[in-house]
Amino acid sequence: MSGRLRNTVVGAATMGFLVLAACYPATTRPGFSPMPQAATREVELFIPEATQQLAIALDAEQVPVRRTEARDGWLETDWFDVKTLKPTSARRLGDQVVKIRAWVDPSKPNFSVITVEAVYRPLVDPSRDDRSLEREVPNDHPVAMRVFRILDSLARKYTSVKK
Repeated sequence: MSGRLRNTVVGAATMGFLVLAACYPATTRPGFSPMPQAATREVELFIPEATQQLAIALDAEQVPVRRTEARDGWLETDWFDVKTLKPTSARRLGDQVVKIRAWVDPSKPNFSVITVEAVYRPLVDPSRDDRSLEREVPNDHPVAMRVFRILDSLARKYTSVKK
């Protein structure tokens, strides 16, 4: 094998390795994005701090956060009963059993955008994946109103930009 051909083969192999390494999912975040109508607010905090403050605020409002990944900027609850705010093993059907997920992403320097969805499942269809069955609760739903209140409070507390 000539030196030029060997360099080409080695270069191609190296490039292939780099492409595969770049695709390695090194995050704990869900493999899907928030619902388009999910609530968002910007706060003057870095991603880990914003994630922790959101988890603390949800906990203070009795919302049962199951998992918080501050480094990756997301959290989620179990499916929970709207009336009791307790995790439930009841059938995940209808807007009285909901789940909250939140993503925290970078914004301008020193700021993060918090996106929170509150979802329910209006129907059961074994032929479809779980995520495709989820719908955002309406804005006047008790959990949505609680989420808006929490996000507004965080935005007021952690934003020093004066309008």
